[in-house]
Amino acid sequence: MGLIKIFSGSEILALSLQEKIESIGINTVLRSNNQANVLPSIQTDKAVELFIQEIDFGKANPVIEEFRLSL
Repeated sequence: MGLIKIFSGSEILALSLQEKIESIGINTVLRSNNQANVLPSIQTDKAVELFIQEIDFGKANPVIEEFRLSL
């Protein structure tokens, strides 16, 4: 089984969803392609992506749907 993306968007929202998902015992992977720390002259607003294991999707889906409805 692999990782599936459950969110793509701002870092603040991704961290909020990550906290909710991890509070029910599911590990997450947060990926940011922001290169501003490496090359400060490059300012990008690339989306942050949040992933979980496929096998955890059934357990996480109610939390994800509640989060999306709250936006």
